[in-house]
Amino acid sequence: MSGGVIVLETSPEHVAYAFLGCFIIVFGLVSLFVKEKLFISEAFVSTVFGIIIGPYAIGIFDPTGWEKYDSVTLEFTRIVIAVQVMAAGVSLPRSYVLKEKLSLFMMIVPLMCLMFGTSALLIWGLIPNLSFLESMAIAACVTPTDPVLSNSVVKGRFAEKHVPPRIRYLLSAESGINDGMGLPFLLLGLYLIKEPSAGVAVGKWFYLVWAYQILLSIIIGGVFGFACRKLVKGAKNRNLIDKESFLVFSIALALAVAGIVSIIASDDLLACFVAGNVFAWDDWFSNEIAEAHIQEIIDMLLNLACFVYIGASIPFSSFNDASLGLSVWRLIVLAIVILLFRRLPFVMALKPLIPALNTYRDAAFAGWFGPIGVGAVFFSKLTAMMTSPEHLGEHAHNLESLMRIRAVIFPVVMFLVFSSVLIHGVTVPLLHL
Repeated sequence: MSGGVIVLETSPEHVAYAFLGCFIIVFGLVSLFVKEKLFISEAFVSTVFGIIIGPYAIGIFDPTGWEKYDSVTLEFTRIVIAVQVMAAGVSLPRSYVLKEKLSLFMMIVPLMCLMFGTSALLIWGLIPNLSFLESMAIAACVTPTDPVLSNSVVKGRFAEKHVPPRIRYLLSAESGINDGMGLPFLLLGLYLIKEPSAGVAVGKWFYLVWAYQILLSIIIGGVFGFACRKLVKGAKNRNLIDKESFLVFSIALALAVAGIVSIIASDDLLACFVAGNVFAWDDWFSNEIAEAHIQEIIDMLLNLACFVYIGASIPFSSFNDASLGLSVWRLIVLAIVILLFRRLPFVMALKPLIPALNTYRDAAFAGWFGPIGVGAVFFSKLTAMMTSPEHLGEHAHNLESLMRIRAVIFPVVMFLVFSSVLIHGVTVPLLHL
């Protein structure tokens, strides 16, 4: 109010809060019907709503117009994935990673390598003006399976009724680990482009990525998880921790680990999964919070907000940009072949070496449900940060190639994310029918 006159403050932030809150209220009123009767995931509904209120429809919410859009998106998706991979680690049964080490090894190491190589070849073949090394950087973004979208097939009524626990746990553990393991694939392509020779690139890749980022993040996550398990048990036994603090402890642990590991520029996502798994290693914490459902509440709020944000961020105008070498038909073909051939044939081929998959029907299910989602958006924005002029400096090697990656990566990744949300979102009800 100013001088007795009421002034309406319709800032974009206030409009966004209002519409997001109204969406969650309306969706909440029919959520049981949508998820348990129609078997449509909240990610699918949220993305469609984001598109409707975004710049290409009603136009009341346009995050892409924000000055700090790249950094906001990077950090928002980082927090969402950190909480999700922590939840994946906490939800696994007692000593699961050791008991199913062969299955997880096959799903993480050979399968991810095959998914990465296949995606790179398909992108290189279908997107003109890209070298194979440039295609590798884009392929790294869509190689990991998404822990947020995986929830539609590992949690809920459909999963409990139709999907055996061994497959649910395998997909949950895989999606939790491979978001952190996507970093080496991304940095391999970028280092081979940025560095003056392949020898220097491979050397940096081994000591900076595998030693400093992967190994160090596993150690930090393990130490944090183990220490916090001991501290929480001690506080609980001595009646020092109240119920509310106890219930949100895993969320706080995810934020703490993600923040600390990010400060030292190591792999925060992998550290979060390891911390969550070690923290709940003996099932004690999982059993204590089983009836509270606080994790599911936080997950739902973050997921709804994140996919509304992603829906509003989809750059539809860039899908037919000749200057980037993109056209809608190329992206449609790319989405089809990526979703069909990036993962499914290899899981089927590796089935005899994956003890958790008893039949080829199990393998087909696990092979199909490897969605592309929030992790891909995160890695695309991480690439944008690493290829920004201020990050590269004035004397960067292969600057033109890096700028081409920076321009093309977001529209390609967002089209594949949109396709995965759409296709995997409707596959669950089709399977039920």
